[in-house]
Amino acid sequence: MSQSPNGLSRRTLFAGAGTVGALAAVASLSTPSEVISQVPQAELPPAPEKGGGYSLSEHVKRYYRSTRV
Repeated sequence: MSQSPNGLSRRTLFAGAGTVGALAAVASLSTPSEVISQVPQAELPPAPEKGGGYSLSEHVKRYYRSTRV
């Protein structure tokens, strides 16, 4: 079996990568709840004053007619 010139074998490289992955997984699971509670929550935009939003237009009616089986 031949060794690479710098002394790292593939086995050592994959073992190190596995260790780093395991440490990252543990670190992501051990996040304190304090930090999570400090993350700002996304606020919903205010509702339109005069209804707005969805309306049953001709385009929407045509779409629903085209989806019937």
